[in-house]
Amino acid sequence: QVTSFGGVAVRSLGTSSPHEHPEHGRLVYKGNLAKVVFGVKFFSYSTSIFNLFMMPYIMLKSGIGVESLLIQAAFYGLIGFFTFVTPVTLHVLTKGYVVRLYYKDEMDTYTAITYNAILAEKATVFHQKDVKIPDITKMFTTFYAKTKSMLVNPTLFPNPQDYDHLMGYDKSSFFKLEEVEEADERK
Repeated sequence: QVTSFGGVAVRSLGTSSPHEHPEHGRLVYKGNLAKVVFGVKFFSYSTSIFNLFMMPYIMLKSGIGVESLLIQAAFYGLIGFFTFVTPVTLHVLTKGYVVRLYYKDEMDTYTAITYNAILAEKATVFHQKDVKIPDITKMFTTFYAKTKSMLVNPTLFPNPQDYDHLMGYDKSSFFKLEEVEEADERK
């Protein structure tokens, strides 16, 4: 494969296409908010760490140790809320966001790449038969892979048939427009 880069021909020696991953299969989905999710979580974690290191200095210089117990509790509660609860809440809300989704045709398995609590990529492998669609639409869940909730945007699948197969819409139990039209023509 030869690519032109700034007027210079560059030859790629890779054997797979850019949408293939030898371990996971063919790339069928790429989330457009992956960098945003990573950035927001990183910012939240870094400010929490900064708060933990700055708290002794702030307590020493502010003289809050001399004030009443009620003021101390309110101050520490507010700082503790933003230091611990915000990163945990962000992780709980975004842990199912699928950054990339790969599909292996020969095994009918999917590999969903998400971010774990320490911002490393985590691979979850599941079969199409493990996909369960929630009965009631949930805010941060498109489907369940085994018991883990996953969030994808259906419009970001380059090939709509990949989304249909993932969700099980291509199975015969669902009505298809072609079948309905054929039945109308027979009448």
